[in-house]
Amino acid sequence: MTTAALPIFPAAVAGAHTARPRWERPALAGLLIATAALLLWDLGASGYANSFYSAAVQAGSESWKAFFFGSSDSGNSITVDKPPAALWPMMLSVRLFGLGSWQILVPQALMGVATTGVLYASVRRQFGPGAALLSGAAFALTPVAALMFRFNNPDALLTLLLTVTVYCLLRALEGAQTRWLLWAGAAVGFAFLTKTLQAFVILPPLAVLYAVCAPTGLRRRLGQLLLAGGAMAVAGGWWVAVVELWPASSRPYIGGSQNNSFLELTLGYNGLGRINGNETGSVGGGAGGPGGGGGGRWGESGIDRLFSGNIGGQISWLLPAALVLLVAGLVITWRARRATDSVDGMARAAFLAWGGSLLITAVVFSYMQGIFHEYYTVALAPFVAALIGMGVAVLWEERGSAAAAVTLSGTLALTAVWSYVLLGRATGYLPWLRWAVLVGGLLAAVALPFAGRAGRQVLRATAGLGVAAALAGPFAYCLTTVSTGHTGSIVTAGPAVAGGRGGPGGMMGGPGGPGGFGELRQGGQGGQGGQGVPGGGPQPGGALPQGAVPPGQGPGGTPGADGRGAERAGGFPGGMTGGGPGGGAGGLLNGARVSAEAKAALTADADTYTWAAAAIGSQNAASYQLATGVPVMPVGGFNGSDPSPTLEQFKQYVRDGKIHWFIGQGGSGPAAGAGEDGGRRGGGGPGGPGGGTSSEIENWVKATYKESTVGGATFYDLTAPTS
Repeated sequence: MTTAALPIFPAAVAGAHTARPRWERPALAGLLIATAALLLWDLGASGYANSFYSAAVQAGSESWKAFFFGSSDSGNSITVDKPPAALWPMMLSVRLFGLGSWQILVPQALMGVATTGVLYASVRRQFGPGAALLSGAAFALTPVAALMFRFNNPDALLTLLLTVTVYCLLRALEGAQTRWLLWAGAAVGFAFLTKTLQAFVILPPLAVLYAVCAPTGLRRRLGQLLLAGGAMAVAGGWWVAVVELWPASSRPYIGGSQNNSFLELTLGYNGLGRINGNETGSVGGGAGGPGGGGGGRWGESGIDRLFSGNIGGQISWLLPAALVLLVAGLVITWRARRATDSVDGMARAAFLAWGGSLLITAVVFSYMQGIFHEYYTVALAPFVAALIGMGVAVLWEERGSAAAAVTLSGTLALTAVWSYVLLGRATGYLPWLRWAVLVGGLLAAVALPFAGRAGRQVLRATAGLGVAAALAGPFAYCLTTVSTGHTGSIVTAGPAVAGGRGGPGGMMGGPGGPGGFGELRQGGQGGQGGQGVPGGGPQPGGALPQGAVPPGQGPGGTPGADGRGAERAGGFPGGMTGGGPGGGAGGLLNGARVSAEAKAALTADADTYTWAAAAIGSQNAASYQLATGVPVMPVGGFNGSDPSPTLEQFKQYVRDGKIHWFIGQGGSGPAAGAGEDGGRRGGGGPGGPGGGTSSEIENWVKATYKESTVGGATFYDLTAPTS
């Protein structure tokens, strides 16, 4: 392969000013505008999305201390179970524009547009604007990307930063530029402050690539890598140092940890525990339980994990093609010299960087034994998309070779067949589309090697048909995703999938007709909205009781997602279900409905208390906090298993008059008690790593204070003891 044979490459790679075709800027603008439109469409339908993080955003918009630590409440009782970097843009937005769904979610959507732009810029440098546009489109139309860049989990910022890291690494390879390598290290460090150790997954292939291929001496290469490591440590370590040095008595408890230590959280629950399944404080306490090994309650692990069940429809539409194109690109560029001071050398380096990042992340996701959700796969989206654009560009320019032509056609045929399979998993979902994709893709694959003989117009039409067939399936999934509100802790893109899983027990969808763009995933069976899930009991559907406030509705009447086809968290064995009509306790994965009566009770004299109320579990507390705008203490953190506060601390808060109400777990909320293997379930029982702290507090409250029913929820007035 030479530059002359492959004109899609810029004439001079390192910082050259390659002439841009007249159509490039309008095409790029169109790509970014279309991406923004897709991600911003009816964004408010999701209400507050994941209330766990939205409550922290609300808290950080009112308290700078909560802003810095990522506290769940402005009283700073406990943090979320991640570092706060992903919350900061949303907190700033709410500080500027007020609390609401759009104010929280627009920064996430803009991150999706930014990721598309960075991906375009990276691919264009070595492979030209055509390849860059294809990569950008493939990324924007990845269903899980359309989901997570409209949601408020940390994965949106993480994906952007991982893309920036690869871009900066490739820029550094162009002439061994230290400053770009430092930027790459800083991006990884900030990604660590977004989702801890997941930021480091792509480091091994990128570090090896630079150490071997940078066009400079070995000593300088190693020195540059050490400097980049220092930049990473500074960018990611400054916040950790402050937290660890700050007196524990004057900062919030580190949510998700069992010893109030961010380092323990990083290495355990959010770190190695995700690999071996021993996440102290996690739901169910590890990988054991039903299903035995191979992933246990988080699904079977193995090389086919990313292609199976509901996961396949999130990310794998173009994954087989990306793997084939990675091999093809490396074969074509293999004759390049080791150094990256040539066009061919940089092309090969790009395949190694994006391909290495894809492979190592895919292997970790496939075999991790701990907590795994479908939406994690958004981290793969830019890697897959880059390989699609680069690989197609290389094979297209080499299509005069029989091997390249057959590979390109075979890849297209493989993509069409796999799309047909994925579309068939959603029973009754646009049956005409799967056949159109299959027939169109196979026709284009068969005609492609011969289309050039019929003239340029026929060749372009054939290529256009192939691209349309490859992207039609994920595009349909994206339309389904953006036309549906998503709430709770576990969300998935696309329609209901038979055997699909949104975490243990499955996801629960709201109203939506089968086969249409409004259809949702159901509890493991692909059933109709409002049906129950194994172990979880029935989920309420239909209209809310008079005066009830849907999950995600906050001050000022921000629309919630109920009644709009919103997802609700499904039940777990042991009873981690959603809140019932008219209020009551929420579940582990979704919040409670907050009645007008409960809202009035919490807001009365709220200014005289540090916390208007306390409730077990962060999602439950978040619902009341978002509905009222006053701080609510989440006892036990996310799943009620964190030893925060202790019983004695809670008693002292009550004696000091800092908490007004305690919201009990009566009604239709999660059942107290230990789950399998002694793991904690939704805030509960005597077992689990939290030592039963939340249960001790609840039992003490029940024995000491008067119980009353407020809008369907069980309330205890902590200013009115029974004796």
